[in-house]
Amino acid sequence: MKVRSVNWLTLLLALTFFVTPSQALLSGNSKLPDFTELAEKNSPAVVNISTTQKITREQGMPGFNIPEFPEESPFGDLFKHFFGEKGPGAGPPEEFENQSLGSGFIINTDGYIVTNYHVVKDAEEITVRLSDRRELKAEVIGSDKRSDMALLKVEATDLPVVTIGDSKELKVGEWAMAIGSPFGFDHSVSVGVISAINRNLPSDNYVPFIQTDVAINPGNSGGPLFNLDGEVVGINSQIFTRSGGFMGLSFAIPIDVAMDVVEQLKTKGRVSRGWLGILIQDVNKELAESFDMKKPMGAVVLRVLPDSPAAKAGFKEGDVVVEFAGKTIHRQSDLPLAVASFPVDEEAKVKIIREGKSRQLTVKIGELPPEEELAAAAPSGSAESEKAAETLGMVLEDLSSEQRKQLEIRDKRGVLVKEVHEGPAAQAEIRPGDVILMINHKDVTSAEQFARLVADLPRDKLLPMLVQRGKAPLFMTIRLEE
Repeated sequence: MKVRSVNWLTLLLALTFFVTPSQALLSGNSKLPDFTELAEKNSPAVVNISTTQKITREQGMPGFNIPEFPEESPFGDLFKHFFGEKGPGAGPPEEFENQSLGSGFIINTDGYIVTNYHVVKDAEEITVRLSDRRELKAEVIGSDKRSDMALLKVEATDLPVVTIGDSKELKVGEWAMAIGSPFGFDHSVSVGVISAINRNLPSDNYVPFIQTDVAINPGNSGGPLFNLDGEVVGINSQIFTRSGGFMGLSFAIPIDVAMDVVEQLKTKGRVSRGWLGILIQDVNKELAESFDMKKPMGAVVLRVLPDSPAAKAGFKEGDVVVEFAGKTIHRQSDLPLAVASFPVDEEAKVKIIREGKSRQLTVKIGELPPEEELAAAAPSGSAESEKAAETLGMVLEDLSSEQRKQLEIRDKRGVLVKEVHEGPAAQAEIRPGDVILMINHKDVTSAEQFARLVADLPRDKLLPMLVQRGKAPLFMTIRLEE
């Protein structure tokens, strides 16, 4: 057998050029980023914000009240003699000051400072401390609870400012740096990566949050989130925690959203947003099948508020919004963001799916009312009679006028679920106390009429059913057995 001689020098040189990806990451040309220059350059424009609120508290022994005695009883006067009208320790309301800390950053040399609404909420006095140890009193130019934004102003000269970036250019996995005052420790720096974008949180419909794993703790709120170019791309606002401290999930307001709010606060003192006037829900696989849709997408309309832009445009409960003003609505959370950013009093084309067919509506967008007005605008009965809907396994009852009043059902729809037995209703997770408002796109007005509707429904097919649980509407799916 012929044996070839090996040129070991050639082999060694060849191996030096063959490295694994992890080895390349550690090589001299691919080292981790150095944040020292970014921190040094941008820290002066980040401020510590301390606020003082006055809190009033009643004095006295908690949970103790003077017992009620008959008029002729001597014990009433005796108790009041020793304990006063309100009981042991009672006296005039006690007023004391509460202090809180947060962060912010200077956006221009005129002294405008951006922070979170919850940092300065109910503040009697706001003090801004700069990196050069100056302490300045600040006034609130405007605030917006829905976006958790506030704009402050201080009177000063020679102020350092940040550079505003573009949050639309962010990509998952890129580096980010935060500067703030966690637990009151000024100008603390923490770094991490962007872990998600356009994140919708349950309590926030108007902010597509940036999710990061940058360590954010109490006191960081209102501070800036920087990219590697030293530009502000977000405002650190919330953390996910079970302990009160950082657990790997932090959320920042995109700077594009924030600066739009800032501009409106500067010019108008308030924020104007577009409004449709509908309550919506995500479309899951079962709902998509019941609506004859090829895949789950869009936002299904649960309720159309009276006299709203949607009501005037002809929206109906059960419509699935799949496109708004040219933007595809993939999830429920996409729609409020698209509508809120649309100009008020302008018309938008809205693509919907209604009973399996695509339609287009034109709606003139209104202005989002204050929260208290929306709460008041949320959407009277026959003699009580029990009827068995044997096909579905439920016992139903017509709603009384008092029940409609308690449940805030202002139209003539709805039947109350009294009992749920084994059958399709139980499989659909219908509960006693639910009110059925609609089934298969047909309004339900009484138990007797519901029974007639059920008799004509197709079998062995997922059907949409609009239910009110408590005071909240909810679309569910139910399948009638053969």
